[in-house]
Amino acid sequence: MSFVIFPNLVLAQGLKDAFGGTNSPLETVRGKTGFNADDTLGSIAGRAINVALTMVGLIFLLLMVYSGFLWMTARGEEAQIDKAQKIIKGTIIGLVLVLSAYAITFLITNALNK
Repeated sequence: MSFVIFPNLVLAQGLKDAFGGTNSPLETVRGKTGFNADDTLGSIAGRAINVALTMVGLIFLLLMVYSGFLWMTARGEEAQIDKAQKIIKGTIIGLVLVLSAYAITFLITNALNK
């Protein structure tokens, strides 16, 4: 019974027009997202990597501000100072790892594109 009812509920028969023409739903979505029809996979991946690195930088900044706040409000408590120092060390190590992974990826993709 579900094979008969569900296609009518989702109007699946309209998908034949989704992939063709300038007025297709996929073309409308592509236009609203800001992608050009001639975008390559590399340019899309570059945008995604740029967004990811921006998010990593934002997280790094937030963790550094949080650990600095912990350190400044420690009032001499060694446990809180140690916690702040561990957060700072962890964020710096994480940032170095992410940036080195980006550098390796950048070098490999440049070598493959030549």
